Amino acid sequence: MGAGARASAHRRRSGAVFTVIVSIVVVLAALPMLLIIAFSGAPSTLILATILAALPVVPLVGCYLWLDRYEPEPHTLLALGLLWGAFVACFAAVVLEGVGGVVTGLTGDATSAILAPAIEEACKGAFLVALLWWRRDELDGVLDGIVYAGMVGIGFAFTENILYLAAAYDGTGGIGPGGTDALTQTFVIRCLASPFAHPLFTAFTGVGVGIAVGARSGGVRLFAPLAGYACAVIAHSIWNSSTVYGFGSFVVVYVVLMIPALCAVGGLALWARSSERRMLERSLVDAARHGLLPETDIPWVVDLGARRHARSYAKMRGGATGERAMRDYQQAAIELGYLHSRYLRGTPPPDYAARGQEYVARIGSVRPTIAFPGQVVPTR
Repeated sequence: MGAGARASAHRRRSGAVFTVIVSIVVVLAALPMLLIIAFSGAPSTLILATILAALPVVPLVGCYLWLDRYEPEPHTLLALGLLWGAFVACFAAVVLEGVGGVVTGLTGDATSAILAPAIEEACKGAFLVALLWWRRDELDGVLDGIVYAGMVGIGFAFTENILYLAAAYDGTGGIGPGGTDALTQTFVIRCLASPFAHPLFTAFTGVGVGIAVGARSGGVRLFAPLAGYACAVIAHSIWNSSTVYGFGSFVVVYVVLMIPALCAVGGLALWARSSERRMLERSLVDAARHGLLPETDIPWVVDLGARRHARSYAKMRGGATGERAMRDYQQAAIELGYLHSRYLRGTPPPDYAARGQEYVARIGSVRPTIAFPGQVVPTR
């Protein structure tokens, strides 16, 4: 077995182990978390709360998938991120906040403003740290960190919103006597006005993890995630404090803090996505100069519109098999581009050579079977 094949097999085993371990943790956390949800209200209340809490999930997930189009992350890992946030992070936060309240003596509003942000951001950020530790090859920079952070945050918010909506309707959430008015108020605040809150807070940790992936300095690799976590806690704490202490008004903090922070992180994500095209183009041009792939293929890989056009052309000429071959070729070229970029930046992973050989082999095996628009389709 060659070095590339051995590296590929090792990554598959490592990925499988990570998936199995995280899946087991998710299941173990889901059982008590579902019990907590079940005892938080009547069945009809929980069904209504779950439906309302689910409404922002699909649009939010769609936004993150739209950002993650150059090198789509494995759907399994994205799903695990959602489930981690929904069950593991939520259950761990419930337990740790209870223990922390006993240990520190903090209760009520102080817990919400001080203890909850530190614990919840740590519980959510643990998934990103696990990726950085065990699945570093799936993280290529800041954008990937934001995307995974978003998935975890969406999952966490979904479960938390079920509990808040059920409590509001039953009159146990501190928002009036309960009923439809309290439910509507909670829905508007949590699901319409601020469904992005948890993904936004955790995005700071994601940015730190993304910086750590490409850092040359060991100090930066250690400090960046910690700094990101600290920013997540501070933003979360200010937000929670505005709901319990006022700080002028909830609306003021929403306008002064949340909207600018959302715009800043959103702008960073868009900038990171646009910079990925430039990075891929530079990287693949250099790779082409070394004979790793034809330079004429690069526009069909780095431009999203051209990439879709090439797949449609391949499907029209070769059916599902042709489309799959084109998709495989483009994916191998993209992965080579990200890997070669890290080499050019001076931060190649330890298995750089073996992974590079694997991608080049995939490119070489598929390229003779495909043609881009305007080219002659090879005879199979």
